[in-house]
Amino acid sequence: MIAMFVVSCGVPKIATLADKKLLPTKYLAAADTINSASIKWQDFFKDKNLTNLIDIAINQNQELELTLQEIEIAKNDIRVRKGRLLPTIGLGTTAGVEKVGRFTSQGAGDASADITDGQRVPDDLQDYRLGAMLNWEVDIWKKLRNSKKAAINRYLATVEGKNFLITNLVSEVANSYYELVSLDNQLTIVRQNIALQTNALEIVKIQKEASKATELGVQRFTAEVASSKSIEFDILQQISEAENKINFLLGRFPQNVVRTKENFLGLVHNKINGGIPSQMLNNRADIRQAEQNLEAAKLDIKVARAEFYPSLNISAAIGLQAFKPTYLTHIPESMLYGLAADLAGPLVNRNGIKAEFLSANSRQIQSLVGYEQTVLTAFIEITNQLSRIENLQKTFDFKTQQVDALTRSIEVSNDLFKSARVDYFEVLMTQRDVLEAKMQLIESKKNQFNASIQVYKALGGGWR
Repeated sequence: MIAMFVVSCGVPKIATLADKKLLPTKYLAAADTINSASIKWQDFFKDKNLTNLIDIAINQNQELELTLQEIEIAKNDIRVRKGRLLPTIGLGTTAGVEKVGRFTSQGAGDASADITDGQRVPDDLQDYRLGAMLNWEVDIWKKLRNSKKAAINRYLATVEGKNFLITNLVSEVANSYYELVSLDNQLTIVRQNIALQTNALEIVKIQKEASKATELGVQRFTAEVASSKSIEFDILQQISEAENKINFLLGRFPQNVVRTKENFLGLVHNKINGGIPSQMLNNRADIRQAEQNLEAAKLDIKVARAEFYPSLNISAAIGLQAFKPTYLTHIPESMLYGLAADLAGPLVNRNGIKAEFLSANSRQIQSLVGYEQTVLTAFIEITNQLSRIENLQKTFDFKTQQVDALTRSIEVSNDLFKSARVDYFEVLMTQRDVLEAKMQLIESKKNQFNASIQVYKALGGGWR
């Protein structure tokens, strides 16, 4: 609920608006269906090499370790707030000396004091105390209890923040893994293309010796081979960087990343079940995190409002006091005790308290807007990625047809070139087209996997 303020008689009051419906009623009432986010990442990803890498990342990632420490800090904050609900009890001892004037009320009283052993009170009066003290703020307006509840909500928010980080980490490792595998397959295709171009170059050289080709053809094929070899080393550099990115996510120094390179184009990405939109509210950790922060902000308003009311403090003390250590054992003569209660409310500094209350209101509205924004972003992500999966599948099907046709055209162009029925230019162009189409086909397959991973992430999967 949105909290707004109305100033009346100097004390702000909370006025509420009706709860906003963040989801259409038809979504909230829809029948429950299977949601892929409920699948654990160990079961969602079928590649054992990938699951091993994700497992290492979850156990060794530095950013995740920092988040775990944030959880510990939030947990300790709960203990602090809980401790404020209880009385503060302490044990203490003091020792001192005091000389008062004889012509004062205390000096005259000390001079006439009668001590049981016949000694008079010394002029340099010593003071020894040993006792226990108690202080307790009675939580009559639930200020301390609401403060503790707010701390609990923020602790739960940090836990959900950790879950959201794991979701992102799982998807990032998976995306980087398939990026690496696609580069491996692109490298294989480039090397195959280099072999074809080298073979064509030898044919051109032979045809030149037989006066069926010219030096121009030889140089063009030589340049094409050099171009493909430069692409090969560009891909090798990308592979090195992709491996190191995965190693960074895994929290380890650069080393070889074990992966499955074979039959990449034949792999089938996981089928995604989107379920119904309302399930996303339970599955996405960032939405639950925003919800916990919103609850904490609502409690902060109650805490800030309670500052306007009087606070009740109780203090008590009991112990022993004497001007000589040996007299501390004289009971009940050396005993002291005290009990006091004070009820005080703010009078002069009300403007400062009012400003803090208004700031708490603004922070709650910020939390609500942030919650709505998180939900809206989640729906847009899912819609975009589901549409992307469908369109990428169609793209992949047509790219496959293109590669098949161009692959057959290479054989035809080579046969025609050997019989001098086409020139070298057509052979070169055919090889270029095949290389480009195969690279695009691999890129399309990688994008399919990435889209599947992104939908899994958008639905809230990966943290379980």
